Amino acid sequence: MTRRELDAAGVTDPALRDAYTRCRRLNAAHGRTYFLATRLLPVERRPAVHALYGFARWADDIVDDMGADATDAERAAALDLLDGRLRRALAGGGADGEPVVLALADTARRYAIDAGHFTDFMASMRDDLTVTDYPTYADLRGYMHGSAAVIGLQMLPVLGTVTPRAEAAPHAAALGVAFQLTNFLRDVGEDLDRGRVYLPADLLAAHGADRALLEWSRRTGRPDPRVTAALRAAEDLTRGVYREAAPGLAMLDPVARPCIRAAFVLYRNILDAIAADGYAVLHRRAVVSRSRRAVVAADGLARVLTARLRARGTAPAPTALPVPYGKPVHDAKEAG
Repeated sequence: MTRRELDAAGVTDPALRDAYTRCRRLNAAHGRTYFLATRLLPVERRPAVHALYGFARWADDIVDDMGADATDAERAAALDLLDGRLRRALAGGGADGEPVVLALADTARRYAIDAGHFTDFMASMRDDLTVTDYPTYADLRGYMHGSAAVIGLQMLPVLGTVTPRAEAAPHAAALGVAFQLTNFLRDVGEDLDRGRVYLPADLLAAHGADRALLEWSRRTGRPDPRVTAALRAAEDLTRGVYREAAPGLAMLDPVARPCIRAAFVLYRNILDAIAADGYAVLHRRAVVSRSRRAVVAADGLARVLTARLRARGTAPAPTALPVPYGKPVHDAKEAG
């Protein structure tokens, strides 16, 4: 499948092919929900998405997975090295032997992606080295502009739109934020172990909770109604951001919509699984079942086929794009 994707994308240089293959492996290994959705894209666009995800994952791993013995100074130096390679590559220089940077720079050139999106992303990655919590939701949104919103904006040129890109951009940015808020809620216990709290302090305080209470619940394995109320409020906030993002689906190139719709549904189903599990995210990860993932994938494949037939003039156009809101999922056995 990798060879077919690269051939379709017109990637012929052996070093570039190896670089894109590396990114695809990162996506497959670490972004199962995202990777599944990417399989619904036209084959020639998939390498670009793998490159965008692969780079984001590479930077995130520097922050979180360099090893327990790595110091913040060492992580900062590694981010600086990556950032320097990225800037040189985006300016037309080499990637200094870093495959993920090579693939990303090639994708940025092919799709004319604004280099400022990558600058903003790296700034948020640096924040993770020193910022351990956020007093307000506005503060968190500032961080998420670089860590999530710009990911949606990077994706837009690859996906294509049927409206002016500027009209679709706010919805794409909101979807990136919705995905990250979902991850923050799902991973609140794991993030706490890393010394970070992404739930805004003002949201926690509104329900009588704070960082110390989260740490107590994580440490003892005991729930607390104040924590549960705060987590429910975080879920409500996140669903509101999904509603901001939803109108953007109809603005995408029809052949790209099934991919993003599948990601939209699968990520939002993580919220359903969190609620069904009693908001126990401090003690265990809420997950979406394999059967549910299969249903969404099958629906996506059917939509891909319909879009392709319609593009060839062999299928009637629908009167409206269905809004992707399904029933809550209560089966949580497979990682989301």
